[in-house]
Amino acid sequence: MRRIRKVAVLGAGTMGAAIAAHCANAGLEVELLDIAPGEGEDKNAVVRAGFERMRQARPPALMSQRVVERIRLGNFEEHFGRVADADWVVEAIVERLEPKRELMARVEETAREDAVVSSNTSGIPLRSIAEGRGEGFRRRFLGTHFFNPPRYLKLLELIPTGDTDPEVVRRMRDFGERVLGKGAVIAKDTPNFIGNRLGSFAGMQSVSYALENGYGIEEVDAITGPLIGHPKTATFRLNDTVGLDIAVGVAENLYELVPEDESREVFRPHPKLKEMIRRNLLGNKTGAGFYKRVREDGKTAFYVLDLETFEHRPPENPEVPIAEEARRQGDLASRLRFLVSKAGEDRHARYIRDTLLPYLAYASRRVPEISDTLEDVDHAMEWGFGHEAGPFRTWDMLGVAETAELMRSMGLEVAPWVAEMLEAGNASFYRREGGRELAYSPLRKEYVPVREDPLAISLDRLREQGRELARNDSASLLDLGDGVLCLEFHSRGNSIDRGVIEMGFRALRELEREEVVGLVVGNEGRNFCVGANLGEIARAVQNGGAGQVGESVDALHRLLMGFRFSDKPVVAAPRGQTLGGGLEICLHASRVVAAAESYMGLVEAGVGLIPAGGGTKEMVRRTVSRALREAPNSPPLPFLQKAFETIATARVSGSALEARELGFLDEDDPVVMNADHLLHHAKDEVLDLADSHTPPEGGNDVYAAGVQARAALLVAVRSMQWGRYATEYDGVIAGHLARVMTGGDLTMPQWVPEEHILRLEKEAFLSLLGNRKTHERIEAMLKTGKPLRN
Repeated sequence: MRRIRKVAVLGAGTMGAAIAAHCANAGLEVELLDIAPGEGEDKNAVVRAGFERMRQARPPALMSQRVVERIRLGNFEEHFGRVADADWVVEAIVERLEPKRELMARVEETAREDAVVSSNTSGIPLRSIAEGRGEGFRRRFLGTHFFNPPRYLKLLELIPTGDTDPEVVRRMRDFGERVLGKGAVIAKDTPNFIGNRLGSFAGMQSVSYALENGYGIEEVDAITGPLIGHPKTATFRLNDTVGLDIAVGVAENLYELVPEDESREVFRPHPKLKEMIRRNLLGNKTGAGFYKRVREDGKTAFYVLDLETFEHRPPENPEVPIAEEARRQGDLASRLRFLVSKAGEDRHARYIRDTLLPYLAYASRRVPEISDTLEDVDHAMEWGFGHEAGPFRTWDMLGVAETAELMRSMGLEVAPWVAEMLEAGNASFYRREGGRELAYSPLRKEYVPVREDPLAISLDRLREQGRELARNDSASLLDLGDGVLCLEFHSRGNSIDRGVIEMGFRALRELEREEVVGLVVGNEGRNFCVGANLGEIARAVQNGGAGQVGESVDALHRLLMGFRFSDKPVVAAPRGQTLGGGLEICLHASRVVAAAESYMGLVEAGVGLIPAGGGTKEMVRRTVSRALREAPNSPPLPFLQKAFETIATARVSGSALEARELGFLDEDDPVVMNADHLLHHAKDEVLDLADSHTPPEGGNDVYAAGVQARAALLVAVRSMQWGRYATEYDGVIAGHLARVMTGGDLTMPQWVPEEHILRLEKEAFLSLLGNRKTHERIEAMLKTGKPLRN
């Protein structure tokens, strides 16, 4: 099997086009082919329609519109020969066996003998699709089941047949994880594999139980989201998101395919679901499902479906007291144990118990039918459905023995291997031993090491090994090995507060040690850093501590300039939201290694401020100043306007690729598809830079365009105000921003030191912080999480 550089995706439907998009996101060359229409001259009409739907998809399938240049369209009639150039051929056509078999016969004739061939089927047995093909084909054929949307859902199920070469499976798993950024699990060739088999059971059972026992849509969603470790879409919103026709279709398909499943009746959809489909109440894609988005008095409301009349009514927001009581218990394990313990006295806790435990018991009965390992089952639900913990990790949280006994008292069948495990004196599905995590194997009847990703660095594991050098409530400093340190944030939202700055200065002092070669600024949180701690700033101002805020700005300047001019490389490793001060850290690093899903922006204008940690200065230095150094006769205004608009409109990138286009990342800054590999690659980058690293020289390296350029910037702001696209106060903020970006009151353009712009940043920041309207914006953001346009 050669290295995969070129992919042929056969089928430009929803999944095929989205798979093509994600492969292009990962830097691969893609041939996207589909059938030629029976009529008309344009034989690419079908593939082009699918391609355009993908381009318009929300959330976006593409990390940047520029990556479409890597996708070439074609049709099966004229362009099937392109399959011969592909290293990987993935089929994603209609879910019918015969068309798939016929297509595979053509692929076998055309594809290279060393090309991997796979199907994205979600329900048709892989062995049936490969039936009739030669031995060489069957050895390199397997299932590659992506979850929709492929860009965002981490799960990739790999399904080998009995003929698939194990080396092909290993290489595809490696490719999926390293190149596509997926979490790959090995599934058996059984109906709907792991994720949809368990997910469909849990989904249908949860909805049917609610409808049959008088639970309302809103109250179920209030208790089945983050409270129990599930996404905010909870139960009914999830069906609206997926599409009720899809959810029901998967369940009905499973019902037909698993006649031996002792619980197959669960897959029979509730009659009310069938009636909703008849009425086209499919969810978001038809504008109405269990919820309907309505505009009232200029605000958005989500009306709720009345399942008796099938009409939508205003939300009632029912009180669920047990939910708040459960939240106070702490972590997920504590919350779940509390809820299960209260099931006898509280109807909402009873709902959790009576839907959670059947799902856990069902998962036990499906192993080893759908998977040989508990970890792959757990990962399938964690990566495919966004669950904080899969079924066996959840069961461990509740206590295996006592939960198994509770299940039996409820009439739920527990798999015999669970009883065998307990009788042998094994109390949990997972345990740690000698620094390694082990999982119980129902096949081997013993604990085996959990597969570890060699490119994943666990900071918690390093902590267990005693490699945390310093810690406070907001940040830690750890030893990554080989002389590389890691500054980790763990404040609320990974925001920048006094504790983070204090640990940052500790990191700078550690960099002076001879044996230390460099620093990574990174963490394993969902978000790298959401910016300054607004609550801390608001409290300081309310208590008359504007001077204290000014001192904090000075401290942040010293810290970030310390990073920028460090004698040893400082590499930032952003992921997720990287906003405000979080982005300013990246802008001052020697290099940035960014997760592909990094959403970067200087968003201070949304809370009535401007970037004051050097972000404004850096945007001028990186755009205007850099352009003029490379081409001294270039007019500075176009570069200045672009940077000004990016900050003034609080523009946030939709990916790391877009962040590069906005000037937040340099061309030399690597983008990593798998966020789990981010710290590893950042550490490698430090080591690569260490021998040749020299800090920048400094001096007068920022071009200040002066008052005339400032006036030109403000013309565009006034136009937006006249068109009512910007408020009067937006203009005030923009005025401060324009003054800083053009160097203050300089009458003539000139080169100035970075400190000059930093001083102006601080003045503008403190001035805006003294304005009542800025306080209103900060308060709104803290209360609602959304910007206020006052």
